[in-house]
Amino acid sequence: MNTPHINAPEGAIAKTVLMPGDPLRAKYIADTFLKDVVQFNEVRNMFGYTGYYNGKRISVMGSGMGMPSIGIYSYELYSVFGVERIIRIGSCGAYSPDLELYDTLLVTAAYSESSYALVQSGCKEDCLPSSPELDAELEKIANKLKIHIHKGTIHSSDVFYRENPDFTKLYEEHQCLGVEMESFALFNNARVLNKQAACLLTVSDSLVTNQVTTAAERQSAFTNMMKIALETAE
Repeated sequence: MNTPHINAPEGAIAKTVLMPGDPLRAKYIADTFLKDVVQFNEVRNMFGYTGYYNGKRISVMGSGMGMPSIGIYSYELYSVFGVERIIRIGSCGAYSPDLELYDTLLVTAAYSESSYALVQSGCKEDCLPSSPELDAELEKIANKLKIHIHKGTIHSSDVFYRENPDFTKLYEEHQCLGVEMESFALFNNARVLNKQAACLLTVSDSLVTNQVTTAAERQSAFTNMMKIALETAE
Protein backbone atom coordinates (compact mmCIF):
# COMPACT_ATOMS: atom_id res chain seq x y z
CA MET A 1 0.00 0.00 0.00
CA ASN A 2 1.22 3.48 -0.71
CA THR A 3 0.16 7.06 -1.21
CA PRO A 4 2.20 9.97 -2.55
CA HIS A 5 3.45 10.55 1.01
CA ILE A 6 3.42 7.20 2.84
CA ASN A 7 4.85 3.93 1.55
CA ALA A 8 3.98 1.17 4.00
CA PRO A 9 3.14 -2.52 3.54
CA GLU A 10 -0.40 -3.59 4.36
CA GLY A 11 -0.85 -4.02 8.10
CA ALA A 12 2.42 -2.28 8.93
CA ILE A 13 0.73 0.57 10.82
CA ALA A 14 -1.09 0.06 14.11
CA LYS A 15 -4.66 1.21 14.74
CA THR A 16 -3.35 3.92 17.10
CA VAL A 17 -0.72 6.38 15.87
CA LEU A 18 1.12 8.98 17.91
CA MET A 19 2.05 12.04 15.83
CA PRO A 20 4.72 14.48 16.95
CA GLY A 21 5.44 17.26 14.51
CA ASP A 22 9.15 16.50 14.35
CA PRO A 23 10.08 13.20 12.62
CA LEU A 24 13.20 13.07 14.79
CA ARG A 25 10.94 13.09 17.85
CA ALA A 26 9.15 10.11 16.32
CA LYS A 27 12.51 8.37 15.99
CA TYR A 28 13.38 9.27 19.58
CA ILE A 29 10.13 7.76 20.85
CA ALA A 30 10.63 4.58 18.82
CA ASP A 31 14.26 4.20 19.94
CA THR A 32 13.56 5.00 23.59
CA PHE A 33 10.21 3.44 24.40
CA LEU A 34 9.32 0.75 21.83
CA LYS A 35 10.51 -2.81 21.30
CA ASP A 36 10.70 -4.87 18.11
CA VAL A 37 10.52 -1.67 16.08
CA VAL A 38 9.98 -1.69 12.32
CA GLN A 39 10.29 1.50 10.28
CA PHE A 40 7.37 1.73 7.86
CA ASN A 41 7.96 5.11 6.23
CA GLU A 42 10.85 7.29 5.17
CA VAL A 43 9.27 9.16 2.24
CA ARG A 44 10.38 12.83 2.47
CA ASN A 45 12.18 11.83 5.70
CA MET A 46 8.82 11.78 7.49
CA PHE A 47 9.76 8.79 9.59
CA GLY A 48 7.16 6.31 10.80
CA TYR A 49 7.68 3.34 13.12
CA THR A 50 5.62 0.51 14.58
CA GLY A 51 6.63 -1.35 17.71
CA TYR A 52 5.46 -2.64 21.06
CA TYR A 53 5.00 -0.77 24.31
CA ASN A 54 4.51 -3.05 27.32
CA GLY A 55 3.65 -5.81 24.89
CA LYS A 56 1.01 -3.79 23.03
CA ARG A 57 1.30 -2.57 19.45
CA ILE A 58 1.45 1.12 18.55
CA SER A 59 2.84 3.35 15.79
CA VAL A 60 4.51 6.74 15.84
CA MET A 61 5.02 9.03 12.87
CA GLY A 62 5.96 12.65 12.29
CA SER A 63 3.32 15.04 10.98
CA GLY A 64 5.46 17.98 9.89
CA MET A 65 4.61 21.57 10.76
CA GLY A 66 1.28 23.22 10.11
CA MET A 67 -2.23 22.19 9.13
CA PRO A 68 -1.52 21.38 5.46
CA SER A 69 1.14 18.86 6.52
CA ILE A 70 -0.74 17.07 9.30
CA GLY A 71 -3.85 17.34 7.13
CA ILE A 72 -2.20 15.22 4.43
CA TYR A 73 -0.65 12.61 6.71
CA SER A 74 -3.62 12.16 9.04
CA TYR A 75 -6.08 11.90 6.14
CA GLU A 76 -4.02 9.20 4.46
CA LEU A 77 -3.49 7.27 7.70
CA TYR A 78 -7.21 7.31 8.43
CA SER A 79 -8.54 6.67 4.92
CA VAL A 80 -5.94 4.37 3.36
CA PHE A 81 -4.05 2.60 6.15
CA GLY A 82 -6.89 1.75 8.51
CA VAL A 83 -5.79 3.90 11.41
CA GLU A 84 -8.60 4.50 13.92
CA ARG A 85 -6.99 6.87 16.43
CA ILE A 86 -4.37 9.59 16.08
CA ILE A 87 -2.94 11.36 19.11
CA ARG A 88 -0.94 14.45 18.31
CA ILE A 89 1.90 14.94 20.80
CA GLY A 90 3.46 18.33 20.26
CA SER A 91 4.58 21.59 21.76
CA CYS A 92 2.71 24.81 22.34
CA GLY A 93 3.24 28.38 23.39
CA ALA A 94 1.31 29.43 26.49
CA TYR A 95 -1.26 32.23 26.43
CA SER A 96 -2.42 31.48 29.96
CA PRO A 97 -0.43 32.65 33.00
CA ASP A 98 -1.43 29.36 34.64
CA LEU A 99 0.72 27.36 32.19
CA GLU A 100 4.42 26.96 32.94
CA LEU A 101 7.24 25.44 30.88
CA TYR A 102 6.93 21.64 30.59
CA ASP A 103 3.29 21.59 31.74
CA THR A 104 1.10 19.08 29.88
CA LEU A 105 -2.12 20.19 28.19
CA LEU A 106 -4.90 17.89 27.01
CA VAL A 107 -6.65 19.75 24.19
CA THR A 108 -10.45 19.49 24.27
CA ALA A 109 -11.05 21.80 21.27
CA ALA A 110 -9.08 23.73 18.67
CA TYR A 111 -10.03 27.27 17.65
CA SER A 112 -8.64 28.62 14.38
CA GLU A 113 -8.97 31.42 11.84
CA SER A 114 -7.82 28.89 9.24
CA SER A 115 -9.90 28.05 6.16
CA TYR A 116 -8.70 24.42 6.32
CA ALA A 117 -12.02 22.88 7.40
CA LEU A 118 -14.05 25.12 5.08
CA VAL A 119 -11.99 24.21 2.03
CA GLN A 120 -11.62 20.54 2.95
CA SER A 121 -15.24 19.76 3.73
CA GLY A 122 -17.35 22.94 3.72
CA CYS A 123 -17.30 23.13 7.52
CA LYS A 124 -17.87 26.72 8.66
CA GLU A 125 -17.14 26.15 12.34
CA ASP A 126 -14.08 27.89 13.76
CA CYS A 127 -13.77 25.66 16.84
CA LEU A 128 -13.62 21.89 16.49
CA PRO A 129 -13.63 19.37 19.35
CA SER A 130 -11.35 16.45 19.95
CA SER A 131 -12.82 12.98 20.56
CA PRO A 132 -14.36 12.84 24.07
CA GLU A 133 -13.89 9.07 24.45
CA LEU A 134 -10.19 9.27 23.65
CA ASP A 135 -9.77 12.32 25.89
CA ALA A 136 -11.37 10.42 28.76
CA GLU A 137 -8.95 7.53 28.24
CA LEU A 138 -5.96 9.88 28.22
CA GLU A 139 -7.14 11.67 31.36
CA LYS A 140 -7.62 8.35 33.14
CA ILE A 141 -4.08 7.30 32.14
CA ALA A 142 -2.63 10.63 33.35
CA ASN A 143 -4.32 10.17 36.72
CA LYS A 144 -2.99 6.62 36.97
CA LEU A 145 0.54 7.84 36.20
CA LYS A 146 0.09 10.76 38.62
CA ILE A 147 0.89 13.27 35.87
CA HIS A 148 -0.94 16.56 36.27
CA ILE A 149 -2.63 17.81 33.11
CA HIS A 150 -4.39 21.02 32.18
CA LYS A 151 -7.44 20.78 29.90
CA GLY A 152 -8.88 23.30 27.48
CA THR A 153 -8.97 24.97 24.07
CA ILE A 154 -5.89 25.57 21.93
CA HIS A 155 -5.39 28.18 19.22
CA SER A 156 -4.36 26.47 15.97
CA SER A 157 -2.64 29.13 13.90
CA ASP A 158 -1.58 29.14 10.26
CA VAL A 159 1.07 31.75 11.06
CA PHE A 160 4.11 31.32 13.30
CA TYR A 161 5.61 34.78 12.82
CA ARG A 162 2.65 37.08 13.28
CA GLU A 163 3.03 40.87 13.09
CA ASN A 164 1.75 42.60 16.25
CA PRO A 165 0.24 39.50 17.85
CA ASP A 166 -2.52 40.09 20.40
CA PHE A 167 -2.70 36.79 22.24
CA THR A 168 -4.65 38.31 25.13
CA LYS A 169 -7.71 38.67 22.86
CA LEU A 170 -7.53 34.99 21.90
CA TYR A 171 -7.13 34.05 25.55
CA GLU A 172 -10.00 36.20 26.76
CA GLU A 173 -12.51 35.88 23.89
CA HIS A 174 -11.94 32.27 22.85
CA GLN A 175 -10.49 30.82 26.08
CA CYS A 176 -7.40 29.64 24.20
CA LEU A 177 -4.81 28.48 26.73
CA GLY A 178 -2.01 28.45 24.17
CA VAL A 179 -1.05 28.20 20.52
CA GLU A 180 0.17 25.52 18.10
CA MET A 181 -0.36 24.86 14.39
CA GLU A 182 -1.92 21.44 13.75
CA SER A 183 -4.84 20.30 15.93
CA PHE A 184 -7.66 22.02 14.02
CA ALA A 185 -6.86 20.10 10.83
CA LEU A 186 -6.46 16.81 12.68
CA PHE A 187 -9.79 17.20 14.46
CA ASN A 188 -11.48 18.09 11.16
CA ASN A 189 -10.16 15.00 9.42
CA ALA A 190 -11.27 12.77 12.27
CA ARG A 191 -14.74 14.32 12.11
CA VAL A 192 -15.01 13.91 8.33
CA LEU A 193 -13.80 10.30 8.34
CA ASN A 194 -15.57 9.19 11.53
CA LYS A 195 -12.33 8.45 13.35
CA GLN A 196 -10.89 9.53 16.71
CA ALA A 197 -8.34 12.26 17.40
CA ALA A 198 -6.77 13.77 20.48
CA CYS A 199 -3.92 16.11 21.28
CA LEU A 200 -1.45 16.28 24.15
CA LEU A 201 0.86 19.28 24.23
CA THR A 202 3.87 20.27 26.29
CA VAL A 203 4.45 23.96 26.96
CA SER A 204 7.67 24.85 25.16
CA ASP A 205 7.50 28.63 25.61
CA SER A 206 5.34 31.27 27.18
CA LEU A 207 4.07 34.43 25.54
CA VAL A 208 3.27 35.65 29.05
CA THR A 209 6.73 35.29 30.61
CA ASN A 210 8.83 34.98 27.38
CA GLN A 211 10.50 31.84 28.72
CA VAL A 212 11.59 29.29 26.09
CA THR A 213 12.97 25.78 25.80
CA THR A 214 15.72 24.67 23.40
CA ALA A 215 15.29 22.67 20.18
CA ALA A 216 17.03 19.69 21.82
CA GLU A 217 14.61 19.80 24.75
CA ARG A 218 11.64 19.90 22.39
CA GLN A 219 12.93 16.79 20.63
CA SER A 220 13.64 14.57 23.63
CA ALA A 221 12.67 16.10 26.99
CA PHE A 222 8.89 16.28 26.69
CA THR A 223 8.40 12.82 28.18
CA ASN A 224 5.21 13.17 30.26
CA MET A 225 2.92 13.53 27.25
CA MET A 226 4.78 10.67 25.54
CA LYS A 227 4.26 8.34 28.52
CA ILE A 228 0.53 9.16 28.67
CA ALA A 229 0.00 8.65 24.93
CA LEU A 230 2.00 5.43 24.80
CA GLU A 231 -0.34 3.82 27.33
CA THR A 232 -3.07 3.85 24.67
CA ALA A 233 -1.27 1.03 22.82
CA GLU A 234 -3.62 -1.86 22.04
